[in-house]
Amino acid sequence: MMYPYMELADETEIVHSHIINEDGIKKVLVNFERPTDTGFDSARCELPSYKWIFAEGYSDREIAMFEQLLHSNAHLLYKYAESGGVQIA
Repeated sequence: MMYPYMELADETEIVHSHIINEDGIKKVLVNFERPTDTGFDSARCELPSYKWIFAEGYSDREIAMFEQLLHSNAHLLYKYAESGGVQIA
């Protein structure tokens, strides 16, 4: 299951997975997706390794910005992944 996290000004939507326990490591997958005229730009990063699984349509500069965002928000992404997403009233 993927949970919404935020939408950026360029319409990139950021969503995250629940906690995935793999070999004793708690992982969270974070997806970035932006609509284009022909489909979507997409990227996925795995926390806590910050390993990019794929990145299609985003520039190196955009990926670097996403990585900074992930480093600043990892603690929140883990918190929300453990509790079933952001609880909006």
